[in-house]
Amino acid sequence: MSGWLLPKALHLFFMVAWFAGIFYLPRLFVNHAATQDQPLLDERFRMMERKLYLFITPWMVLTIAFGLWMLWAGAWSAYSGMMWLHIKLVLVALLVAYHFWCGALVKAFAEGRNRHSEHWYRWFNELPVFLLLAIVLLASLKPF
Repeated sequence: MSGWLLPKALHLFFMVAWFAGIFYLPRLFVNHAATQDQPLLDERFRMMERKLYLFITPWMVLTIAFGLWMLWAGAWSAYSGMMWLHIKLVLVALLVAYHFWCGALVKAFAEGRNRHSEHWYRWFNELPVFLLLAIVLLASLKPF
């Protein structure tokens, strides 16, 4: 079992780094949507959103890579019958989709095509909180 301790530690580290960005990026969207009439702020938000998205994307990739390494090191066959792991992987896939959705929103803001209100982004910002809670509970408690 010790073969998966290093990838587990790195998986957790990169997950925390990724989530820091995933929590902050939609907050930028909230503020950006509230300042659409101010060109200087609009340009500053565009730059911040783009840089943050590009910064956190490698953390997502590394989180997934070390998660896969853990599966490989822990022998997937030993885990393949565990329902909690299957559910967690589905939730991680949803989180990856959320990440790419954020990327599409960064692009929409950059092109001046934002269609959502500040209020919508406030709700959008809460989605990864629930995914993180469910993922941590599944990984910690292994309920099924």
